[in-house]
Amino acid sequence: MILVLGTMMAAVDTTIVVLALPTIVQDLHSDLYVAVWTIIIYLLVVAVLTTQLGRIGDSLGRGKMFNVGFLIFTLGSALCGAAPTAESLVAFRAIQALGGALMQANSGAIVADVFPPNERGRAFGFTSMGWNVGATLGIVLGGVITTFLGWRFIFYINVPIGIVSVVLGFRRIRTQQSNGRGNGVDVPGFTLLLLSLGLITYGASDVAGEGVTILNSSLMGIGLILLIPLLYAERRVSNPLIDLRAFSNRVLTFSLLASFFQSAGALSVAFLLIMYLQGIRGLDPLKASLLLVPGYVLSSLIAPRAGRLSDKYGARVIATLGLALMITSVSFYLFLTPSTSFLYIVLASVVNGIGAAMFYPANTSAVMANASAGFYGGASGLLRTFANIGTLLSYVIAISVSSIAVPRYVAFEVFLGTTKLIGGVGQEFLQGIHVTFLVSISLLVISALMSASRGKEERRGITLRAQQESRTSESS
Repeated sequence: MILVLGTMMAAVDTTIVVLALPTIVQDLHSDLYVAVWTIIIYLLVVAVLTTQLGRIGDSLGRGKMFNVGFLIFTLGSALCGAAPTAESLVAFRAIQALGGALMQANSGAIVADVFPPNERGRAFGFTSMGWNVGATLGIVLGGVITTFLGWRFIFYINVPIGIVSVVLGFRRIRTQQSNGRGNGVDVPGFTLLLLSLGLITYGASDVAGEGVTILNSSLMGIGLILLIPLLYAERRVSNPLIDLRAFSNRVLTFSLLASFFQSAGALSVAFLLIMYLQGIRGLDPLKASLLLVPGYVLSSLIAPRAGRLSDKYGARVIATLGLALMITSVSFYLFLTPSTSFLYIVLASVVNGIGAAMFYPANTSAVMANASAGFYGGASGLLRTFANIGTLLSYVIAISVSSIAVPRYVAFEVFLGTTKLIGGVGQEFLQGIHVTFLVSISLLVISALMSASRGKEERRGITLRAQQESRTSESS
């Protein structure tokens, strides 16, 4: 229950911040670029830290690290609510992200500690339900809280919930400490990954705001080049940020890749729909987001059952079918016009919700079922790192590609809900959105190919092996 609550809070904060951006910009007298970094900084910090914090959880105790993360997340939420400037809000969001990274990196490992591999799909189904419920609450509460109480309360609301959860967490989450596998921090890997992702993200976001320049092109190029020494360094450190030995397992490797491409292709869809509904259809953020609620709700109801099916039949079929439904849903959006029925959009989002409910618990279960008992935290961290990097890139893709069709400052304002496009300009912007949907479909197709290529799992055999490893770990 505490794990589901932590997942739900993280989801609430993700969606609720997007809806509050227009108010934040106006209240803090900020520009749009700084405001957008309140989202980007969270994703960047989580992407860089999750794997390392997961491995530290393997050696210091996963439950302890999760509870500390919940505490930091709560503190960061309070600081965000009290932020006097946009710059300080970005800094406090980084602190909040540190707590979120600790929770994300160790929650999957705690589930793996408690449940055997042939029962984890159902457990991950409930954590997926927590995410969808949280995302739904964020969508619904974002407009209400911002309108009637002010944007600061979207962060303050986390504080009382967090305090209760931290107290319960320290009392009830008791997981065995693993076999002490390396607790050192991979400083070279951490530094190189931070520089690489930071340069790529900053350069790409600058493209969305200023167009292609020598500076932002160089920044992105340097960021990509830094991946080469990163891989070189990870082969030579004792406690790597990204343990390349994990990729010797075929199922684990293709499950991680499927997660990366799914995140890169899927998250942008919600952003694009909000831009379409606000910028072209003229809806306010709350009304626009409410059209997406049925998909989230249905996904929440289906996820536990889909996870149970993955326990019985393996992840490959269930997760791949889920991705096929996501591809179908995004394909529907290619036919959006300035007068498309809202019911059409709701139905498409429902199809996407069913697909998400099938993919997430099955894919997560496959990752944890194919990780050794001493590497649960590292595997959980790797999964979140790949997903968060994909999420980060997805956000940049959504803004950058769509902004090609109209002046970039207009695209940012459309995204924030402060400008409505009509006539020919609106049609051009819609064409830009269609191009981005095609990019999303391409990424989801790659994800489906990765998922289908992961190989067949034998969950019963894995269960016996994991139990034997667990006994060995406990006796040592």
